[in-house]
Amino acid sequence: MPYDHRKTAPRTLALALALAGCCAALAGCGASQASEDAPAAGKAGTQAPPPAVNATPTAPDASATPATTAPSSSGSPSGSGQQESRSLAGRTVVVDPGHNPGNFRHSREINAKVDIGTARKECDTTGTSTNGTASEAAYTEAAFTLDVSHRLRDLLTARGAKVVLTHDADRPWGPCIDERAAIGNAARADAVVSVHADGSAVGHRGFHVILPARVSSGAADTGAIVGPSRELGKNIADHFARATGTAPANYLAGGTGLDVRKDLGGLNLSTVPKVFVECGNMRDPKDAALLTSAAWRQKAARGMADGIATYLNG
Repeated sequence: MPYDHRKTAPRTLALALALAGCCAALAGCGASQASEDAPAAGKAGTQAPPPAVNATPTAPDASATPATTAPSSSGSPSGSGQQESRSLAGRTVVVDPGHNPGNFRHSREINAKVDIGTARKECDTTGTSTNGTASEAAYTEAAFTLDVSHRLRDLLTARGAKVVLTHDADRPWGPCIDERAAIGNAARADAVVSVHADGSAVGHRGFHVILPARVSSGAADTGAIVGPSRELGKNIADHFARATGTAPANYLAGGTGLDVRKDLGGLNLSTVPKVFVECGNMRDPKDAALLTSAAWRQKAARGMADGIATYLNG
């Protein structure tokens, strides 16, 4: 979540134990700056973590979405067109689940600064969450991104791609944003997608894709990836809208759904095509109803998979 970078503060023992149990549950589930893991202006600052993670939220699918793009009319089970369904054999895709469920318990580690080329920035953040209620626990961005990343991995693997996750809740915290970039670089990935959800104001709705700006400073040099990353992002935005029926964000990037950023280490330090996908705004109740729906999360993963496949198949 690039706009609502949430940092952690010391926690009580009871809260730490509750979150530890949630993280363990997530790690065992088979199924992604102000979060950078993503973002900048418009986000809230440091805040306490949400209530215990509900890894399998039960909110019903919302029938009303801010849709402006008609869903794909393809007759294939996945909704993919002929081009998107072509084999991805021989291709490597790195999927980066934003944040880590364990970050809440490791404030010292994730608040440590790392070099992103243009500046020094926190290693990672906790991410945002939906607004919990008396009857329903908040759904964290870390839980959301891991679930969608699992779904995306499975769809891409079924098409023949080699998929690498930057983490699978199999480590206590992190990885830091510079390490996330390094994982994609080391894999010589054909594409890297960092999965997120935003934490903006109520009324701010829709998805957006964050693209790398042209940066050449210190360890950062995005000259070679700006063009390919834009093509990757445009394809994902198009197919995401088709698959989910949702519209581009109404609160940034002029409604284009494509936001260019130069302050995200995960993009600045990448040497391979990479984008961030902010799937919706967890702080808006209408978007939250979508994000907490398992059926909608499958659509979101399918939209990303179709966009990646279109980009890789040229």
